[in-house]
Amino acid sequence: MLKYFQEQGLISSANILSILRGALNYPLEESCYRNGIRVHDISFLSSERVFHDDEIAGLEIKYSKLAMVPDSTLMIGDIVASGDTLVHCLKYVTEWYRNHGAKLRNIVLFTIGGNTGIEIMEKLTAEIRQFWPDFEGFIAVYYEGIFNTYKAGDKGVSGINLPYVDFYWKEGIVCPAYRKQTLSERNTLFEKCIIYDGGARRYEISDHIHEVLEFWEGMEERSDLIDMKALIDEKLGYPVPVSYEDWCMYNHYEKLDPSLCQELYEQEKEFIKSLEGVTVRDIAKQRIEEFTTALKAYM
Repeated sequence: MLKYFQEQGLISSANILSILRGALNYPLEESCYRNGIRVHDISFLSSERVFHDDEIAGLEIKYSKLAMVPDSTLMIGDIVASGDTLVHCLKYVTEWYRNHGAKLRNIVLFTIGGNTGIEIMEKLTAEIRQFWPDFEGFIAVYYEGIFNTYKAGDKGVSGINLPYVDFYWKEGIVCPAYRKQTLSERNTLFEKCIIYDGGARRYEISDHIHEVLEFWEGMEERSDLIDMKALIDEKLGYPVPVSYEDWCMYNHYEKLDPSLCQELYEQEKEFIKSLEGVTVRDIAKQRIEEFTTALKAYM
């Protein structure tokens, strides 16, 4: 994508903003080097979530090391769920640029993210153009799809999911290849989140494994209270069975190759059929056993 952006003249010089909350998962500096894009500097901002009663209560920036590259492309790689971190950090950066009499050309975002991010980027673009009228806007690259998050007060069919934190497919747009891969395995769709905590998954493996096991142990404990049909509907994003035409509409696949869509539609029907007689307890027990067995190789 960076090569394409450069060919289109969308990036002249780059300033990478590394948000110290998982952003280092994205090798932007290395990718720019491979594509001949000059990185003038790298800026750093810390952004830590403050939780209250299992919900995000706010954010704190405790550390900043910003570099000013006038009329450059600000490049960011981050996971965007509620989008609060993105808003918080970008307002901080743009105000810093304004105070130093400089401006940005545009902003490139690589993300595993949700549809809330699109609304946020549109709103931020309008706000930024009030003081930088020629600001070109955002260029966003979503990995695997544009997902959705559970909203306030909604902990999902299981009663365990975290609002504005956990990603799932409902009302999103899922990449066909990602859909095919996910539905080729029985249990993947039912994970707590598309990615869980990206920072912990990369840098604090023990915390990540604890979170995954805690979720599946909770699912096993609550399995008698969870309606399997309702859980399938929630994770796919619509009530099934569904006609092919409605399926295309729900997934926003109307303009894709019909043969590809038909293949994916049939795969989904087979996936649903394979779950006949399977309970939430069955899936939870299998996931717990898989994780605990894998852990024995490292303990």
